Amino acid sequence: MQTFFSDDQLKDIDFQRSNEILRACVHCGFCTATCPTYQVLGDELDSPRGRIYLIKDMLENNRIPDKKTVQHIDRCLSCLSCMTTCPSGVHYMHLVDHARAYIEQNYKRPLSERLLRSVLAKVLPYPTRFRLALLGAKLARPFVRFVPDARLRAMIKMAPKQIPAVSRNDDPQVFPPETPIKKRVALMTGCAQRALNTDINDATIRVLKRFGCEVVIADGQGCCGALTHHMGKVDESHASAAKNINAWYAEIENGRLDAIVINTSGCGTTVKDYGHMFRDTPLAEKAAKVSAIAKDISEVLVDLDIPEQAHADLRVAYHAACSLQHGQKIKDHPKTLLRKMGFEVVEPADAHLCCGSAGTYNLMQPEISGQLKTNKLRRLMAKSPDIIAAGNIGCMMQLGSDAEVPVVHTVELIDWATGGPKPGALNAGAKSQKPEIPILR
Repeated sequence: MQTFFSDDQLKDIDFQRSNEILRACVHCGFCTATCPTYQVLGDELDSPRGRIYLIKDMLENNRIPDKKTVQHIDRCLSCLSCMTTCPSGVHYMHLVDHARAYIEQNYKRPLSERLLRSVLAKVLPYPTRFRLALLGAKLARPFVRFVPDARLRAMIKMAPKQIPAVSRNDDPQVFPPETPIKKRVALMTGCAQRALNTDINDATIRVLKRFGCEVVIADGQGCCGALTHHMGKVDESHASAAKNINAWYAEIENGRLDAIVINTSGCGTTVKDYGHMFRDTPLAEKAAKVSAIAKDISEVLVDLDIPEQAHADLRVAYHAACSLQHGQKIKDHPKTLLRKMGFEVVEPADAHLCCGSAGTYNLMQPEISGQLKTNKLRRLMAKSPDIIAAGNIGCMMQLGSDAEVPVVHTVELIDWATGGPKPGALNAGAKSQKPEIPILR
């Protein structure tokens, strides 16, 4: 694609990067075939190719964003399926991130939108605030049908039936391995996940300890910055990311750190991009080193070579989170691990398509998100699973709200199969009773 950025524009590193990305696009349209919003809406401007044209026009002309452009960019899930499909290697993620930051700086949204986005940015990344918000949503649930705004209804419905107690495992500390040490790793405990489902971090710590990892919970870490990053709130997202970089780099300096383990794939995609985010800042070197050792939990567990477990008569439908399969290009590790644990693993048709969670997307675009969830659950349930497994808390909450079977994190099943407790979701009164069958070892 031919571009016409001015010399002054190209002095800015974000414009430089967007120029590189735009020039790589050859208008082929392969991306439209795998774009979830294009499949639902059928509008070229709601496809990656259409959004690329809108972004190019907006950035090249230093144009004040108009309502139409903002609407189509807001409808993007950032699922990154287009990056997997693109034969030209167009790095759409960096382009749409730049566009969102540009919109945030140059477009005044309606008051209701500004308030909603501000609340999400000030609440979701902070576990204590989020817990209080979930409690309020839980109390409001009986009256949800009277709430006129679909986005507020979606926020109320998101609250789990039971809000878990705070896990002290998320506090700064060091967990020694139960076997001779193989790795020293830092676990990212996250933000929203600590309020929504504490079982995931607990299971992760148990598995890592069981197979020879010293697990460090670094002092000072917190939200990865993804939630505000995808809203275009650069200062807020970089402030969150900088805290993590400094916290983990302190552990690197204190001694060996083989990996930063992340069990929420949406966070993992962002942390692995810290090197790019901070490339022209004083934190550039530290950020690059942190990104280099950031690993999804499945990457670490595959490397630990966990022994095979005996067969269990349970069929697991694996839902591939977009941030894992497209953002991090990790497709086989979770399925390999589940099969190694003795589970029968099945995948839905069109596994590359998003479930509609996408960070805060299900709260800000509830209609489109709801259609994507319905499509995904229909395809998952067509495989007649006993359990649905995923590697991202957002997907788990999205699917779990309407799934007919329990939805659990992949690491919870691995923990169960190797000696840990049964995942709590399997005791939560799901329609399927088959998960009562014990794992045989």
